[in-house]
Amino acid sequence: MVLYPVMKHVVARAARLVYRPVVDGLENIPTDGPVILAANHLSFIDSVVIPMVVPRRVSFLAKAEYFTGTGVKGSLSRWFFSSLGHVPVHRGKGRDARAALDTAAEILGRGEAFAIYPEGTRSLDGMLHRGRTGVARMALESGAPVVPVGIIGTDKVQPVGSRFPKIVPVTVRFGEPLDFSRYDGMQESLPVLRSVTDEIIYRILDLSGQEYVDAYQKTPEKVTAAA
Repeated sequence: MVLYPVMKHVVARAARLVYRPVVDGLENIPTDGPVILAANHLSFIDSVVIPMVVPRRVSFLAKAEYFTGTGVKGSLSRWFFSSLGHVPVHRGKGRDARAALDTAAEILGRGEAFAIYPEGTRSLDGMLHRGRTGVARMALESGAPVVPVGIIGTDKVQPVGSRFPKIVPVTVRFGEPLDFSRYDGMQESLPVLRSVTDEIIYRILDLSGQEYVDAYQKTPEKVTAAA
């Protein structure tokens, strides 16, 4: 907890001076109470940019491996991800997915802001892919409003194969909050979950200006295996 204010007010402030991100619609984020920030995902740096520009503390889920390393590298990894508000969670299916939702529910239950990438993983082709329904289940179970987020330019900050980040224009757009209270008690309905997810994705699409692909984005591991 102590690390987050340091990253927020010192490191993030310095980064804003260097990159000078363009931020639109910040007033759409409620100043208090639970809120889900649902964003497109172009780069690892997205998880740095969002807490950098949002006035509130923002929590993310991160791979548990980032917190379990040993030695100096492991310690630096734990410090870095903890300071960004990331919460460790095992990634997978079934029980792991439920654990991730439960962790998010705890954060939202405390009236905090929680960020999620509905695509499930970083876009490898720069396009916006079909969303996974975890974001919809999270919204319906918590009752929290969903603020769609469109991030532009972060894929150019440190392209694949680049050793050092580049100073390029970055834009973050926050849309109006989406209220799904009309679906109260329907979080077990697959058609409802798909409808809510698609509505969120289409609003992200409006904000990011990406091309849409009606297919799930493959994880980097699957892409490597298929190559």
